[in-house]
Amino acid sequence: MRPLAVGVVTYNSAAVLPGLLDSLPAALAGVPSWRLVVADNASGDGSADLVRGRAPDALVRPMDGNLGYAAGVNAVAAAMPDADLLVLNPDIRLRPGSVSRLRGALGTPGVGIAVPRLAGPDGALALSLRRAPTVLRAFGESVLGGRRAARFAALGEVVGDRSAYDGPAVADWASGAAMLVSRDCLAAVGPWDESFFLYSEETDFALRARDAGYALRLVPGAEAVHLGGESHLSPALWSLLVSNKVRLYARRHGRGRAGSFWAALALGEALRSVRPSATHRAALRTLVADRRRLLEG
Repeated sequence: MRPLAVGVVTYNSAAVLPGLLDSLPAALAGVPSWRLVVADNASGDGSADLVRGRAPDALVRPMDGNLGYAAGVNAVAAAMPDADLLVLNPDIRLRPGSVSRLRGALGTPGVGIAVPRLAGPDGALALSLRRAPTVLRAFGESVLGGRRAARFAALGEVVGDRSAYDGPAVADWASGAAMLVSRDCLAAVGPWDESFFLYSEETDFALRARDAGYALRLVPGAEAVHLGGESHLSPALWSLLVSNKVRLYARRHGRGRAGSFWAALALGEALRSVRPSATHRAALRTLVADRRRLLEG
């Protein structure tokens, strides 16, 4: 069995890192050869020093500025080029024994990516599995809202059937907050696309893995808590998330079809801008102002 690189990309993550670091020994029980590798995107809060102090055996890779999540993942992968790669957000808390269960899934023929069952801070199931983006799904989520659209496979990108999370399941992509990738899959698919900086990079990688014949599999016996991000609260982050969806779709399907996808997302942001929502208004402005650039992919 290959060694394992436990990769964490940090950017001003000192407030949430201790909980992740504390969870690792029990989560990695039974994994014979692993090393924590941290790519720090020039944090200003001492994140790198915190890792060095609490995990002295960790390999810390300082980045030349805030280069984005994908760049950090690629730096971790390059640091241990013969290892499988476990990608973790700093705000993930792995349950005991979860990593060995994820590694077991990589032994299933055709599986290149394994993901745990995620829960939120309150312990409730996080709907982390996704279907490939389509124009119809984008319109479905814009008109119905994500929760209603998730009930229908044709209309929602989110896998909303909670029973789908009770057993092993294959999905087109999943939340990148915790993701184990085999070295064979990494070699076949290539590096994560650093042009996305943040958001859609895990979507792009998982879809390229699927194109190369590697499935993404949910391992319900492996569990993790995800504290959650700030994309829904920050106008800048939400705008980037929505914009990158258009860029990814344009790269995979061309400018013509991407125009319809852009229209679906713009409709959704416009409908939600009627309410006092700085995030959706900002995203709509970005979609309109950058339409030509986004459709170029």
